[in-house]
Amino acid sequence: MKKDPTLNDVSSALNKEVDLLIISGEHSGDELASDLVSDLKKIKPELQIVSIGGREIEKLGVPLLFNLVDHSVFGFTDVLKQYPFFKQLLDNTLTWIDSHRPKNICFVDYPGFNLRLAKALHQCGLSVKGGGKIQLFYYVSPQIWAWKKQRRFEMERYLDALATLLPFEKACYSDTALPVTYVGHPFAKDDYPSSLQYDPKGPILLLPGSRKASVEKHGPILLETFEKLRREDPNLEAQIIYPSLTIKSSLDALLNKYPTVKESVHLIKNDFDHLGCRMTVMSSGTMSLSIALSGIPGIVIYSLSNLNYWILKSFVHVQFISLANLILNRELYPELIQKDVEANAIFN
Repeated sequence: MKKDPTLNDVSSALNKEVDLLIISGEHSGDELASDLVSDLKKIKPELQIVSIGGREIEKLGVPLLFNLVDHSVFGFTDVLKQYPFFKQLLDNTLTWIDSHRPKNICFVDYPGFNLRLAKALHQCGLSVKGGGKIQLFYYVSPQIWAWKKQRRFEMERYLDALATLLPFEKACYSDTALPVTYVGHPFAKDDYPSSLQYDPKGPILLLPGSRKASVEKHGPILLETFEKLRREDPNLEAQIIYPSLTIKSSLDALLNKYPTVKESVHLIKNDFDHLGCRMTVMSSGTMSLSIALSGIPGIVIYSLSNLNYWILKSFVHVQFISLANLILNRELYPELIQKDVEANAIFN
């Protein structure tokens, strides 16, 4: 993992001015950004695109200015601890944009960083709405339906357009002049390659999350749950999907603490072609939507530190935490939150 926020020099990969800078900051955002770039290149293969993102978009041949995905953080306190790092990264990104003047910027989710950058571009007079020439687009609406609803007015001021993934999100901006288009989630596209499948005789799928802090928080609980399940069925196998070598190292270290089930838990890189499972225990996230679309039963867990949860609870007012439940507005998947996230509760 890169320890400092210096951007990579990709000038040798650029043969003309930059058409699009795309910025994503988490594994889910990196996947969405790569899907978006794949579609854009089919329409206009000559587009000159660079990215601040992760390995998925880099696999498409997009020069990577900085791997922001490797620095994903979990919870408010982790953000505060790394504030100087992210502040310097934002300043470095702003300097690069001022120097290279991409025609367009597409922010993919990650509002804590992306909306601050959009504001800075406005203040510096680089964006269209700030008096400059760079158009600013946003792909994946921040969860303003859950908290920080006032952000829609900030977005209206700084952005040129927004694309939403969920059907109810467009209405959240009805009192603004921001052009909003509902484009649907790529997981639901007819031609989207589904690599997950329900298999009643398959292993159980354990999904502790895509960030190191989430894995360290949820991983032990999931493995304790698996230990209980193995007592009921000694032949049961488990699989854990990991997005990066950093997360794999954390999982390897964690598995060493559970010798009774270590050999029955298999780590699978998230670029697999096919994976069948009978059920899943998963942390709340984008993956839960893919699980639902594949018809796999399961349970959703969500746990933060007490301080992070207290802060979040003060602002968030929604009935459900998982995307599938939110879209359907009913409990398709049982949800366990905070103190209820423990092995006995999941097992029962």
